[in-house]
Formats: sequence, structure tokens, C-alpha cells
Amino acid sequence: MKFSLSWLKSHLDTDATLDEIVSALTSIGLEVEDVEDPARRLSGFIVGHILSAERHPNADRLQVCTVATGETTIQVVCGAPNARAGLKVILARPGVVIPVTGEALKKGNVRGVESQGMMCSWRELALGEDHDGIAELDVATEVGAALLDVVSFDPVIDISVTPNRADCLGVRGIARDLAAAGLGRLVPLSVEPVPGTFASPIEVTLDFPPEAAGACPLFAGRFIRGVKNGESPQWLKDRLASIGLRPISALVDITNLFTYDLNRPLHVFDADRVKGDITARLAQPGETLAALNGKSYALDESMTVIADETGPLGLAGVIGGESSGCSETTTSVFLETAWFDPARTATTGRRLEILSDARFRFERGVDPAFVVPAMELATRMILDLCGGEVSEPVIAGTEPDWQKSIVLRPGRVAALGGVEVPVGQQEAILHTLGCAVAEHGEGLLVNPPSWRADIGGEQDLVEEIVRIIGFDAIPAVSLPRNPMPKPILTASQRRVGWVRRQLASRGLVETVTWSFLPQAQAALFGGGADALQLANPISADLDAMRPSVLPNLVAAVGRNVDRGIRDFGLFEIGPQFDGPEPGQQRLVAAGLRFGKSAARHWTGASRPVDAFDAKADLLAAIAATGLSPDGFQTVAEAPSWYHPGRAGTLRLGNKPVGFFGELHPAVLAKLDIKGPLAGFELFLEALPPAKTKPSRARPLLKASAFQPLDRDFAFILDSKVAAEQVVRAARNADKALVSDVVVFDLYEGTHLPEGKKSLAISVTLQPTERTLTDDEIEAVSSRIVQAVIKATGGELRG
Repeated sequence: MKFSLSWLKSHLDTDATLDEIVSALTSIGLEVEDVEDPARRLSGFIVGHILSAERHPNADRLQVCTVATGETTIQVVCGAPNARAGLKVILARPGVVIPVTGEALKKGNVRGVESQGMMCSWRELALGEDHDGIAELDVATEVGAALLDVVSFDPVIDISVTPNRADCLGVRGIARDLAAAGLGRLVPLSVEPVPGTFASPIEVTLDFPPEAAGACPLFAGRFIRGVKNGESPQWLKDRLASIGLRPISALVDITNLFTYDLNRPLHVFDADRVKGDITARLAQPGETLAALNGKSYALDESMTVIADETGPLGLAGVIGGESSGCSETTTSVFLETAWFDPARTATTGRRLEILSDARFRFERGVDPAFVVPAMELATRMILDLCGGEVSEPVIAGTEPDWQKSIVLRPGRVAALGGVEVPVGQQEAILHTLGCAVAEHGEGLLVNPPSWRADIGGEQDLVEEIVRIIGFDAIPAVSLPRNPMPKPILTASQRRVGWVRRQLASRGLVETVTWSFLPQAQAALFGGGADALQLANPISADLDAMRPSVLPNLVAAVGRNVDRGIRDFGLFEIGPQFDGPEPGQQRLVAAGLRFGKSAARHWTGASRPVDAFDAKADLLAAIAATGLSPDGFQTVAEAPSWYHPGRAGTLRLGNKPVGFFGELHPAVLAKLDIKGPLAGFELFLEALPPAKTKPSRARPLLKASAFQPLDRDFAFILDSKVAAEQVVRAARNADKALVSDVVVFDLYEGTHLPEGKKSLAISVTLQPTERTLTDDEIEAVSSRIVQAVIKATGGELRG
């Protein structure tokens, strides 16, 4: 919404500066998008006086002018046809920025003659479209005076209007808000009825079915004869031009002025082109309208039209028709003011893709009580500018019901708005905004004005008061908070997230499957009991609660393999069910790997996934919880759905916390999957909580400044001795120095006795206090050897 400062001051009696007005507009919710102040770009221009104008020696259409600047005279080459001696002009000297180009003026050479300045037209100053010649100033203007001292320029303000503030689509509504904010006084709007001297030859009727009576509840009109539709006065043209509207003729300019000045769209018909009376009705099938924008539109029964005996003259609230438009030859007009349904107007405009100033306002809701007063004001202006004789008004329908009463409890302003406002000040603000305010048992009884359809409840009144007070007046109050925020997730919930992130980082893709499956599949994984059968399954083949997460993952692997996907892994974190009673449900993190352990590559051959891949995933998931995998024991036993000899159980003491290994071929065959598939199951609730403070079991991490060293040992052991026994014994030989133990070689063959094997380990020693001496290294190596021999009954290999 654009308006000039002088236009605003025609409704607002104020001494406030432009900057104060701009600041106040934003503070009351009418955000200023832009301020175009010509004075800010015209500071370098002065008044010049053409002393002589001679024809250019090398160009017939150019003149060489001698121009007085008040201090000296300069030579200017000019092509304007009106450049002549004695003319007072707007002069730019070198260095001045020309607004239309944004570039600084330089001395130039035009056809061999030097030009030391520029005499400007209004368009070159970005003050209009007049470029037929240079601007001419009054002959009495002082030579050399700054342009800003002799010509006043009207700043133009552009504000953003939210859809609920339809009243601020008129300059008077904006002025009313500023007056309420204390920036001046709203100039009273005097509405004096214009007496008619004859009966209108055109009558108005409303013809709507009962269900569409709200399409146009009130229509007022007036016949004016003997008008002269000439050029508008300069003040009217200036106002329209300041906001980018092109003046057309007095009658059209008046309607445009009312649209932007009072948020009251009007329409004037050339009465001599209207046949019979005017009727507001719904369009009939097959009707069309040739609109003022030069386009033709097909209408339907949902659209409101203004019609005469021949058909539609215009689309109500959207656009007028070409057949009854006014021109310079118009001598009789019929003035229309009406109230049209916002929803129907918006629907019509969207369907026909017409966006007009009238539609923009009607679809947001114009003042329903201002129909007849607007007609009187527009009638008076037409008579003043175009002359003529006016008929008695013709009015059809009644004003739509807009009255409402709202009780405002003064304390709600502080409760909802956060700012204390005295009751008297609340009442004054509401009164200035146009509300009727009276005392009430609970506070104030407020009747919003007709132009504020957006005020529907007590909270809206609170908003109006706080808005006018200024949102900056609301004190900043910090929300109460504890010194440390309370955790939202429990420790077990956070642990699930860590495991999920770790498994995903290892290349497994997370899945979410049903918690039930076919009973036959459940039996393969230790389930299928009648107690876990579903009484009302969502599908006949999903009739049992799952005893393990793995069968659903195996089915998902099968679906992916059927679609040609190879070498991948899946995981899921979810419940498995050991029984129907509470407490017989366990949270499990389970995963499967299928195909090759790595993609084919020229650097080496890939291998099928095996039990050790699944064990690595299981140990990584445990490490993600904050526990050390070294504290768990591995035993070569597993449930029946794992491959014998290629699976294991991870224990903590005597308590199993997880299984890993290749799935049993017989199980895969019944599930119609070709292996190998390596999987794991981790029972998250069986894991102890990770220690959060440094202790012997979880010491505080300290980085050592000393270089680590590795020592390799090979032992001859019984074939049944687990490698884990060797690793654990070596690690426990000196917990302060041994930081890591890794198995790097296993040999069973002809060079060893039957039932024996050779297992080689690499032990990393990490000193923390000083560099180890050779004797200290030998001593710790001896302790490692003795610990392994004692734990396994083996011997050091020579």
C-alpha cells in the first residue's frame, strides 16, 4: 500500500517528521517496506538561468546554451526543444548523480563542443514521465538556489498490510492508526448528503436466490447528468501519480482516489450505454463479459454480476465491463456503491485470474456501513470536478449485520500482552480506533467499528491495545530455567541411539518390520507357542508374535535379493517376545550381513561374510554403549537357528547378552534364502549401565608421551583352548603396561603333535611414566608368558 506524505496529512493533523511517521508505522504493525523521498537524491541540483541559446555548429537539433549558476556561467549543450533564453531550469553540474541513470555527471564533448552541465527533465529526475523537454521553473525563482529550497517534493511511503487489516488499504485507515498511536489528530470526515433534484431514470434491484442473498446485501446508486469528463485537477493527478497510477479522466480518477483514499471501491457507468434498470444477480450459464482490461471472460452461476436488460455490465467487486465504460464523451453517469461478499469475490477473481484493486479490497472486507456515505462523498466530488445535476439516490437491500459487543476485562491486557496499561488509557486507545466503549460489570463493553471485521473477541482487543502501545514497550522477561537442563531421554534411550548410530556407521541399513510373523517361521527361531498367537491378526500370515528379530530381517534380505541387490547388511532395534506376560518382552538390536564382505576390487579378492563379521558388529554395538568389549566372554555355543561350530554366545559372567554367527542352512532353506547369512542379536536390557566416573574398571583417559612397543609371542596349546583365554591372560599379566593384545597367527599342521595348535599374539606395551629399560621389558614379557602358560597349560614355542 503506497501513499504520499501530503496525502497522509490530508487525514492526519500532525507535526511529526517523516522519520517519526515511518518509525511509528512499523511499531504499530504496519511494516514500512520502502520510503521514496526525492529530496534525498536531489540535493546537488540548483536553479539555472539560460542567458542565451545558439544553434549547435555541427547539429541542427542541438543548442549551445550559456547558463548562469548564480556564481558563474557555464556552457551546456542541450537537445530539448523548449530550451530558450530567459528560461529558469533545473541544472546539474559535474559530479551530481542523475537519478534516472544512477551515474555521476561528467563534463562531455558533444559534436565537438564542450558541455559543462545538464539541464534536466522531470523524467531524468525520476519525478514523472515528462520527457518532452527540460523542466521549466517559475521565472521569479532565484538563480543558484538549491532545488530543494524552491520546490517541495512529496515522499512516498510503501507499507506491508497484513490480510486482516483491510481498513489500512485506505490512507484514512492508516491515519487513524497513527492518531491512536499519538502522532496527531484524525481530521474529521464530513459527510453531507447531496440533495437530488430529480428521480433517477435507472432503478436498482437485487435478484438472488435465498441461499445466495449474502452475495450483495446492499446496493446504492445515483444518476448524474450533464457531467463533463475532462482532465483531473493537478492535485488529483499528483496523488495518483505518486503511487504509480496513471491519471485517465476525472471520473475514472475519482473512483481510483476513493479506492486508495477511503478503501471504498466505486464504479461509474456511462448511463447512456445502460439499457433499462440495473440488477445485481448471479451470472447465467453461457453469459460472457468483455471487461475493461480488454479481455473476455466466460461466467458461471457462482459469480455475481451487475447487469442491465442486455446482460452483464461488470463483475461485482472485481472488474467493470467495456460496454458501459466512461469516456471523454460521457455526459451522464450512474454511480455504483455496493457491498459484495468477500468469499464469492475472491473465488470469482481466482477462477478468472483477475487481480484488480477492487477485488483486492472486497475479498478482504470493506466497510459495510460506509456504502451510502461513500456514495454521498463521491457524488459531491463528481459535482465539484465534473459539474452536472444529481438525482435522488436509489438504494436496494439493507446494510449487512456487522455489529458485535465484546467484554474486555482490563487485566487481560497484562495477562495476554505482558504490559500494564491503565484502564483509562485502554479506553482512550479503543475510542481513537473507532470503538464505542462503555462501562461494564466485568470491565469495558466494546463495540468494534464497522471497518474492523477482524476484531472478533477479547484477545483481539488486547492485541489492538498492545499494538498501539508498541511492542517495544513489552518488557523482556526471561523464562525460568534450572541451572542445568533436565535430560529428556533416559540413559537406556540414549544408549539405543548410540547403538543405532554405530551400526549405521558400519554400513548396515536400518529397517523397521512388524512385531509379528507367521507361526511356522516363529517356530524356527524358538517361538510359535500358542500363548503368543494373535487372536485378531491384521493378516492371516502374521499370526504370531516374533520370538526374535532375525526372521523378519531374513525375509527383508530375501525381498532385496529377489530384486537383484547383493552384498549388503540390515539391522533393526525392536522388541522380541518370550511370553505373553509383562516382563517377557526384550529390546534387541539385531543385524544381518549377506553376500561378500567387500566389493570386488583389483587389490584383492573378496570373501563371503562369516561369523567373525557378525561378532565384530556385535562388539562394536557393545562399545557404543560405553562398555568395554574386553569384559565379555565368548563361548562356542548358540541357539538352534545358528550354524553349529560357526556361532557363539557373548556372556557377562554366566548371563548371555548376545548371540552371533552364521544362520543354520536348514533354517535358511525353509525361509527360501541361499546363504551364507551372518547375524547377531544383542539384548540391550541385559547390558549393565556404563560407568560415568573414572574407576579401576573405567580409568580416566590419559594420553602418554612415551612411544609404545610391540612384542610377539607364540604358544603351543591344546586345540580346544580358546584364543580368548590367551588374550585375556596376556592382558591381565600387567594391566598398567599392556594396552592391547591381538591374535595374528594360527597354525595346525604336520610340524605339531596331533591335538595341538600354535597361536601367536602381538602384545602392545604402553609406558606412561618413563621409557622402559631392557630389563623391565624382559620382566613384563616373562610375566605375560607365565600368565598364558598358567591359564592354558600351554608352552612358549621356540
